[in-house]
Amino acid sequence: MYDFILRLPGLLLAIVIHEFSHGYMAYMLGDNTAKEAGRLSLNPLKHLDLAGFIFLLLFRFGWAKPVPINSINFKNRKRGTILVSLAGPLSNFFLAIVIGYILSEDIVSNYILLNILIVALWYNIMLGVFNLLPFPPLDGSKILASLLPTKFEYLFYKYERYLYIILIVLIITDTIDKILSPLIYISMDILTKIII
Repeated sequence: MYDFILRLPGLLLAIVIHEFSHGYMAYMLGDNTAKEAGRLSLNPLKHLDLAGFIFLLLFRFGWAKPVPINSINFKNRKRGTILVSLAGPLSNFFLAIVIGYILSEDIVSNYILLNILIVALWYNIMLGVFNLLPFPPLDGSKILASLLPTKFEYLFYKYERYLYIILIVLIITDTIDKILSPLIYISMDILTKIII
């Protein structure tokens, strides 16, 4: 129960900020789809997928409800897709910097709150790094596809279901940890240099 209490606030914060940022960026770029779906909200219930949330709590990998985006509404479809895709992970990194700064100032004396912030810091970095991997349905795959020439972008989306399988295999075999761990370590090192 104590472990659950430590994990829950940071996890909810990371997920909600991530999904809200996707929707808000799309809205700023002229797409009202997320707003009309009620997803421009900081209410966790608007973004949580129950199964994905439980997986995140238990296995540190999971998913939220995808924010509905219609890239046709962007003035520049590729540019808009990249910005919307980046908005989620970057919001997690920004939040990690804020939390890291609070921790570095040593202004939190409550032991439980301190541990909640440490877990929240980890979740935000992990979620930001994980979502930048170039495997569907992660944000990194949309960024990669949008950077490709249109012909190859089409092929990427046509065969993306096979990339889903690669991601699942990486998770099931724990190979994903070998990919994420050094990236998280590098992110933590960069964070430390920013806040110090």
